[in-house]
Amino acid sequence: MSIQNPSDDKIKEVLHTSKRIAVVGLSGNPSRTSYMVSEAMQNAGYTIIPVNPTVEEVLGEKAVARLQDIEGEVDIVNVFRRSEHLPEVAKDTVEIGAKTFWAQLGVANQEAYDYLHEHEVETIMDRCIKVEHAKFK
Repeated sequence: MSIQNPSDDKIKEVLHTSKRIAVVGLSGNPSRTSYMVSEAMQNAGYTIIPVNPTVEEVLGEKAVARLQDIEGEVDIVNVFRRSEHLPEVAKDTVEIGAKTFWAQLGVANQEAYDYLHEHEVETIMDRCIKVEHAKFK
């Protein structure tokens, strides 16, 4: 099955019903896209959970090394890693029971998409969460 994103209505619903976003690959460098996008989402009222083993804290939030280290529920796993890393992150997403997997603009992987689809995880790829959020304010 080829990668197909949900309808705009479904993406709007995901954004309006989600509260906690785990950001895989969130950089502590304010000039990086992952930081700017996550800061915008945090300013929009979402709780951001940095997932990066190389940082202690980002945007005032304690970082975790991997998704499995997060306490509590995760609504969206937002991924800022290269496409070839998506299958591994997809498996971790299913393992923690996150509702939505979101790969940022320019990031997509058929194997990860198929795996997530099989496990009934809402999957959005090659879209910027900040841009989509701005469309549906």
